[in-house]
Amino acid sequence: MKNDRQLQEDIMTELDWEPSVDASRIGVEVSGGVATLSGHVDSYTQKWAAERAAQRVAGIKSVAVELDVVLPGPHQRNDTEIAKAATNAVDWNASIPKGTVKLLVENGWITLSGNVEWAFIRYAAEASVRHLYGVKGVINKISISPRIEPRDVKTKIEAALYRRAHFDAADITVGVEKGTVTLTGEVDSLAERNTVEWAAWSAPGVQKVVDNLVVA
Repeated sequence: MKNDRQLQEDIMTELDWEPSVDASRIGVEVSGGVATLSGHVDSYTQKWAAERAAQRVAGIKSVAVELDVVLPGPHQRNDTEIAKAATNAVDWNASIPKGTVKLLVENGWITLSGNVEWAFIRYAAEASVRHLYGVKGVINKISISPRIEPRDVKTKIEAALYRRAHFDAADITVGVEKGTVTLTGEVDSLAERNTVEWAAWSAPGVQKVVDNLVVA
């Protein structure tokens, strides 16, 4: 089992390996398997990519992101400009039904709201605006209210885990009640945890996922 120093070195190496991140401006601390990223980045895209890079490291239990987004002069945009660009980005995304997503921009932060039928639409909306100039952060408040809630949603999720997982899906318990999926059990990394959670969100009828998985 890796100690905190080894985990810290692995994250720093992973950040160096990630081409979309300027690792020289990011500090990494690890305590008890919990990683903290600090420093400054030029865009929200870099902040998001740095978080994902840290999560890919085996042995990390959770990641705290304390990175500040400091936009260079040429990338500065006012809220009106960001709102226009974000609206266009959402409107031009074929995965997002017209009129289902609303946007609010304040001090460079975009808040997404609305109601959609599938989790992938919710994530598509966030991905559409994440990489825009001037964006400092994205708050996703889009809710999911599917038209159907199949009785066999639990079976569908478990089958998806067995199809996709590179680990023992038998160690994971899936509970379903009124559109809420509860995941319990152990996984080996945050990457595996994300895989399981996404499999749950991909099932029809799922409105909420409660992730109680433990990174062992």
